[in-house]
Amino acid sequence: MSKALLRYARLSPIKARLIAREIQGMNAELALASLEFTPNKTAKVIGKVIASAVANGGYEAKDVVVLSCRVDAGPVLKRFTPRAKGRATPIRKPTSHIHVQVDDKRNSNLELKSGH
Repeated sequence: MSKALLRYARLSPIKARLIAREIQGMNAELALASLEFTPNKTAKVIGKVIASAVANGGYEAKDVVVLSCRVDAGPVLKRFTPRAKGRATPIRKPTSHIHVQVDDKRNSNLELKSGH
Protein backbone atom coordinates (compact mmCIF):
# COMPACT_ATOMS: atom_id res chain seq x y z
CA MET A 1 0.00 0.00 0.00
CA SER A 2 1.27 3.45 -0.83
CA LYS A 3 0.01 6.93 -0.07
CA ALA A 4 0.21 10.45 -1.44
CA LEU A 5 -0.82 13.68 0.24
CA LEU A 6 -1.33 17.13 -1.22
CA ARG A 7 -1.77 19.88 1.33
CA TYR A 8 -3.08 23.44 0.93
CA ALA A 9 -4.49 22.95 -2.58
CA ARG A 10 -6.53 25.99 -3.61
CA LEU A 11 -9.69 23.96 -4.17
CA SER A 12 -13.05 23.96 -2.48
CA PRO A 13 -13.26 20.76 -0.41
CA ILE A 14 -16.99 20.44 -1.12
CA LYS A 15 -16.40 20.43 -4.89
CA ALA A 16 -13.34 18.19 -4.58
CA ARG A 17 -15.27 15.55 -2.61
CA LEU A 18 -17.67 15.09 -5.53
CA ILE A 19 -14.78 13.96 -7.72
CA ALA A 20 -13.08 11.96 -4.94
CA ARG A 21 -16.18 9.84 -4.30
CA GLU A 22 -16.41 8.83 -7.96
CA ILE A 23 -12.95 7.27 -8.14
CA GLN A 24 -12.85 5.31 -4.87
CA GLY A 25 -12.48 1.60 -5.55
CA MET A 26 -11.59 2.16 -9.21
CA ASN A 27 -8.59 0.79 -11.03
CA ALA A 28 -5.94 3.54 -10.97
CA GLU A 29 -5.46 3.48 -14.75
CA LEU A 30 -9.20 3.84 -15.33
CA ALA A 31 -9.45 6.57 -12.68
CA LEU A 32 -6.61 8.56 -14.28
CA ALA A 33 -8.21 8.23 -17.71
CA SER A 34 -11.62 9.39 -16.50
CA LEU A 35 -10.14 12.30 -14.53
CA GLU A 36 -8.15 13.45 -17.56
CA PHE A 37 -11.37 14.08 -19.49
CA THR A 38 -13.35 15.59 -16.63
CA PRO A 39 -13.63 19.34 -17.26
CA ASN A 40 -12.83 20.38 -13.72
CA LYS A 41 -9.81 21.93 -11.99
CA THR A 42 -10.21 19.46 -9.13
CA ALA A 43 -10.05 16.45 -11.46
CA LYS A 44 -6.63 17.43 -12.78
CA VAL A 45 -5.24 17.96 -9.27
CA ILE A 46 -6.62 14.66 -7.91
CA GLY A 47 -5.24 12.90 -10.99
CA LYS A 48 -1.76 14.16 -10.16
CA VAL A 49 -2.09 12.95 -6.55
CA ILE A 50 -3.18 9.47 -7.72
CA ALA A 51 -0.24 9.33 -10.15
CA SER A 52 2.06 10.31 -7.30
CA ALA A 53 0.65 7.58 -5.02
CA VAL A 54 1.17 4.99 -7.77
CA ALA A 55 4.75 6.17 -8.30
CA ASN A 56 5.46 6.23 -4.55
CA GLY A 57 4.68 2.52 -4.35
CA GLY A 58 6.67 1.69 -7.47
CA TYR A 59 3.58 0.17 -9.12
CA GLU A 60 2.16 0.25 -12.63
CA ALA A 61 -1.19 2.07 -12.84
CA LYS A 62 -2.94 -0.95 -14.40
CA ASP A 63 -2.02 -3.18 -11.41
CA VAL A 64 -3.35 -0.84 -8.71
CA VAL A 65 -6.71 0.02 -7.13
CA VAL A 66 -7.55 3.34 -5.45
CA LEU A 67 -8.41 2.23 -1.90
CA SER A 68 -9.39 5.66 -0.62
CA CYS A 69 -9.41 9.24 -1.79
CA ARG A 70 -10.18 11.63 1.05
CA VAL A 71 -10.52 15.41 0.90
CA ASP A 72 -10.23 17.36 4.13
CA ALA A 73 -10.76 21.09 4.57
CA GLY A 74 -7.66 23.22 5.02
CA PRO A 75 -7.45 26.79 6.27
CA VAL A 76 -9.60 29.43 4.58
CA LEU A 77 -7.93 32.53 3.15
CA LYS A 78 -10.13 35.49 4.08
CA ARG A 79 -10.18 38.51 1.80
CA PHE A 80 -12.44 41.51 1.28
CA THR A 81 -13.81 43.19 -1.80
CA PRO A 82 -15.06 46.80 -1.89
CA ARG A 83 -18.78 47.47 -2.31
CA ALA A 84 -20.99 50.52 -2.58
CA LYS A 85 -21.14 53.23 0.11
CA GLY A 86 -17.75 52.35 1.61
CA ARG A 87 -18.71 48.85 2.63
CA ALA A 88 -16.72 45.65 2.17
CA THR A 89 -17.95 42.09 1.71
CA PRO A 90 -15.91 39.03 2.63
CA ILE A 91 -14.45 36.57 0.14
CA ARG A 92 -13.60 33.07 1.36
CA LYS A 93 -10.85 31.25 -0.51
CA PRO A 94 -10.94 27.67 0.78
CA THR A 95 -8.04 25.22 0.67
CA SER A 96 -8.05 21.41 0.76
CA HIS A 97 -5.85 18.55 1.86
CA ILE A 98 -6.12 15.54 -0.49
CA HIS A 99 -5.15 12.04 0.78
CA VAL A 100 -4.94 9.09 -1.64
CA GLN A 101 -4.18 5.44 -0.83
CA VAL A 102 -3.54 2.84 -3.52
CA ASP A 103 -2.70 -0.85 -3.30
CA ASP A 104 -2.15 -3.96 -5.43
CA LYS A 105 -5.28 -5.66 -6.75
CA ARG A 106 -4.32 -8.84 -4.88
CA ASN A 107 -4.10 -7.10 -1.49
CA SER A 108 -6.90 -4.57 -1.98
CA ASN A 109 -9.71 -7.17 -2.12
CA LEU A 110 -8.88 -8.32 1.40
CA GLU A 111 -8.67 -4.79 2.78
CA LEU A 112 -11.88 -3.59 1.12
CA LYS A 113 -13.85 -6.53 2.53
CA SER A 114 -12.41 -6.24 6.02
CA GLY A 115 -12.81 -2.45 6.09
CA HIS A 116 -16.55 -2.45 5.32
